[in-house]
Order: sequence, then structure tokens, then C-alpha cells
Amino acid sequence: MDVARGSFADCSKSGHLGEFGYLMRCLIVDDCPHFLRAAHCLLTSQGIEVVGMASDSAQALRQAKQLKPDVALVDIDLGGECGLELVGRLRLDTGPSPPLVILVSVHAEEEYTGMIEESAAVGFLAKTALSGNAIRALLAEANEDHRESSIIWPPER
Repeated sequence: MDVARGSFADCSKSGHLGEFGYLMRCLIVDDCPHFLRAAHCLLTSQGIEVVGMASDSAQALRQAKQLKPDVALVDIDLGGECGLELVGRLRLDTGPSPPLVILVSVHAEEEYTGMIEESAAVGFLAKTALSGNAIRALLAEANEDHRESSIIWPPER
């Protein structure tokens, strides 16, 4: 499936739990409706529960507060808004357990390296590399890198 172009055929849920015996809850934030649908389909089929989709910062903040996702995939370029600014707002404005944020883009990571490192995001995935396993690997790597910090995966329920 090419999520960067928004194409998909089968969107059936795999029904399996992640490696932690826990279905990860995900919010996808992107201004492209095709990407939202394709990413939803892909991640659902790979054992990630997509609990919400938002096309702008206001929707993302509302949904994050209400739905309490474990992770939020945030497009760096949200049309007229900056996804990097949303990262900080998600961390500060969504309560005591904000979602971990992974930034996504159709552009190469090298174009944003400094900004990504300065943000509160746990990492970056190119849209063409998006998968359930890529998200899990990035979260595991962030957890390993921050053993003594507040990043804990899987979340305690």
C-alpha cells in the first residue's frame, strides 16, 4: 500500500494484539484526506487501533483530549499550520498523559532534522515508510533511549 499517495484496497482489521498484548491507540493528524484514509486502513490492518483522524490542530487537540490515544502521527506540514507547533500543544494541553508524537512527512527527514530534534516528538517517519512495525520500532527505540525519562511503552493501564 502506498500511503503517501493515499491508495489502498483492503482495509480489514487483522484482529491481533501488538507484541505487548495491547492494541495501540493512534490519532492521525494530516490535512490530506487520502493519506488519512490510507494510513487508517494500513495501520488498522497491522494491529493498531486508529481512534481518530484530524485535519487540523483544533480537531487534533479536541480528539486527543477526548480519545486519549497512546500515539499521535502528526504531519509536519498541515496546510496553513505547522505540525511542529502542534507537538508542543499536544504535550501541554491534553492532560496528564499526553500521546507520544511521531512526526510524518512526504519530505525527507534531513529537511527537518534540527526542528525534529528540538521538538517534543519521539521521532520521525517518512510517509512512504509508515507501517505498524515502523511505529512500534520507533517507540521501542525512544523508550530504550529514554529509559530513565517519562517515555514508557507500553503505557500502564
